[in-house]
Amino acid sequence: MAGKLFEELIVGQVFQHQPGRTITEADNVFFTCLTMNPQPLHLDFEAASKAEFGKPLVNSLLTLGMAVGLSVGDTTLGTTVGNLGFEKVEFPKPVFHGDTLYAETEVIEKRESRSRPQWGIVIFEHRAKNQRGEIVMRCRRAAMMRRRVPGQPA
Repeated sequence: MAGKLFEELIVGQVFQHQPGRTITEADNVFFTCLTMNPQPLHLDFEAASKAEFGKPLVNSLLTLGMAVGLSVGDTTLGTTVGNLGFEKVEFPKPVFHGDTLYAETEVIEKRESRSRPQWGIVIFEHRAKNQRGEIVMRCRRAAMMRRRVPGQPA
């Protein structure tokens, strides 16, 4: 099991996830169509060429999903029960076709579940940076995490 159990996650701990992932034009167009998003900034290259950035933008939900996905192997693979919610989702810089995303995750807080003692709640902050080291996405995610089973070796 690659992910961390509740007890293994320490507030202030930062994970640098590898590898990064380059976002292609196909990724963006496919994701945008798959999610039924008709925004011309993602699909209509002619319209996007006349907009503020002069070229298509990567769908922000693809950026969010990819950054969280990059974190799974180090943090929650096999150890999460489920996501409880996302908050403070920000996209301070645009992402374009050909940009490479790198992700890092910080454990912001954690507590035992009051209603389900076999689980704990962890707040992660995920940050995505592009190939220039600029933060392009940050968010906080609450996850319900498995706890160590009593008698289970550490």
